[in-house]
Amino acid sequence: MLGGVETGIAALVVFFLPVLIALLRGHDNTFAIFLTNLLLGWTGIGWIIALIWSFTAIRRRVRA
Repeated sequence: MLGGVETGIAALVVFFLPVLIALLRGHDNTFAIFLTNLLLGWTGIGWIIALIWSFTAIRRRVRA
């Protein structure tokens, strides 16, 4: 069974999952997703919005 510290860390990872996904995908709005998740994620609806936003299309920069 997980102890208190391990459970807390696991909960934080799950809570900030949208931010982690945005970082891994190189999303242009990672900081805005972080703020949405931080300020509204506790509502559940805000967390879902941040999660969906983290999966939205990202613009690839074209090399000239």
